[in-house]
Amino acid sequence: MKLASLKHGRDGKLILVSRDLSMAVDATDIAPTLQSALDDWDTIAPLLEKRYASLNNKTLDNTFTFTPTDCASPLPRAYQWVDGSAYVNHVELVRKARNATMPETFWTDPLMYQGMSDGFVGPKDDIELADPSWGCDFEAEIAAITGDMPMGTTAAEASSHIKLMMLVNDVSLRNLIPAELAKGFGFFQSKPASAFSPVAITPDELTDNWQAGKVHLPLHVHLNNEKFGSPDAGVDMTFDFYQLLEHVARSRHVSAGTIVGSGTVSNVDRSKGSCCLAEKRMLEIIEGGKAVTPFMTYGDKVAIEMFDTNGASIFGKIEQTVVPYSKKQ
Repeated sequence: MKLASLKHGRDGKLILVSRDLSMAVDATDIAPTLQSALDDWDTIAPLLEKRYASLNNKTLDNTFTFTPTDCASPLPRAYQWVDGSAYVNHVELVRKARNATMPETFWTDPLMYQGMSDGFVGPKDDIELADPSWGCDFEAEIAAITGDMPMGTTAAEASSHIKLMMLVNDVSLRNLIPAELAKGFGFFQSKPASAFSPVAITPDELTDNWQAGKVHLPLHVHLNNEKFGSPDAGVDMTFDFYQLLEHVARSRHVSAGTIVGSGTVSNVDRSKGSCCLAEKRMLEIIEGGKAVTPFMTYGDKVAIEMFDTNGASIFGKIEQTVVPYSKKQ
């Protein structure tokens, strides 16, 4: 299935979206919001699947054109948003950029932080930036949405707990990170609201490209309409999604609607480009002694998208522009 949330109140209005992302149909009579569907997934999912089949078979009369600009993120807010660093190649590079050593345990135990989840940014909404000197960066990632998951869930048990998948732009304010981490307590001001793809999909929509807890497809990033990178998400992923879920559930029960991010997709093969500016800047330092590529500023545009093997968009496109933030009176 493919599901989306039209902008409506704080939690959106649930719709089903056709496989080709062209048409949609209201689903609020089945579940008013995506979170309510996740809360009772075993009962609600079969009802949604039946209507989704009818939508794709074009046997419904009440369909409408799917317009991503009308969408909030699939979960406009979530009970929990945790982001991992499954691509350790990326972690190694960005830590070098701030002269930080990387413990060997990063290769054996996932790194994870808990981000703000009380309000995400829509897939076509602007990135509001109060100060360009903060070093605004995009981070293209993949995320899973879980159902209820008991404490102690193992990687071998985790597959059944992944209900949906999305793309993510995990916005980072790079120049605020070093001072925050130096306090020894993690990210806060340096991690503002993230944006997610227009639609969330059940893993079966990925067909054979979803294997062993990994999405085996390139993630395409464009900056100001120019290709920035297309790393393959299934390559160099040190920790798969099953391992990430095991890490999340080690010491706690996990509620339905928890979002678990992969961290920035990154390949060792430099010809694939990057999914964030910090990584490219680090490579410039390694190769030429200094960073040349600037962080984003007002007017810059970032686009993130993934295509199937036939060239069709799977999740729809995240497309955002950096704009000045001015406090509303």
